[in-house]
Amino acid sequence: METLRPVRRTLLRDTAYEAIRDAIVRGDIPPGAPVRDADLAERLGLSRAPVRDALSRLSGEGLVESKPQSYTRVTRLVPRDVRDAAAVVRAMQELAARTAVPLLTDADITAMREANDRFRDATRRGDVAEALRADDRLHDVLVTACGNRAVAATVRRYTPLIRRLEWRQFGTPGAAHGSAELHDRLIEACAGRDAEAAARVTAEIWRALEELADEPAD
Repeated sequence: METLRPVRRTLLRDTAYEAIRDAIVRGDIPPGAPVRDADLAERLGLSRAPVRDALSRLSGEGLVESKPQSYTRVTRLVPRDVRDAAAVVRAMQELAARTAVPLLTDADITAMREANDRFRDATRRGDVAEALRADDRLHDVLVTACGNRAVAATVRRYTPLIRRLEWRQFGTPGAAHGSAELHDRLIEACAGRDAEAAARVTAEIWRALEELADEPAD
């Protein structure tokens, strides 16, 4: 939990959520670890109210579990739960790609290329946090362009559950290289305005995460 730092007092609930979520994803707060709102509030420099709100949201996303009057703790990484979440996100990302591709602008394609360049550079440097941010930026182009708020909300809802798995994946140079190559194929399909090809590559990207969920941890 050493990476948790006091945060700016703007949008406190969201900021607390993001800080705690990211600490869980990175493994700074490990699976099974107890989390106490008073301790987190002190470390973040916040009152307990936004921290409680954040923990409630994280519970709804499957990253935290609670038993009233007993405990609140980080959930363990359950392969089936991660696989199920990845399957849902895959379906939403496929729909986003299929819908968005005919609507993409040249600026959108440029943004995807730039995001993948940052992704590739970050993985070479071993900067997993930046790799995940770049990965988000790339896929967010399609989610945003498709204009489907239900898709966007579902992706936001289920993606955090698989972030811990992605953190482990992108920490492996070979796997990260494979992801960058898949991104290249996705971008070329988008640039060619081939919606079905883009949807197929998108499915391949997210299906790999489903399969990774069944692999034993190191």
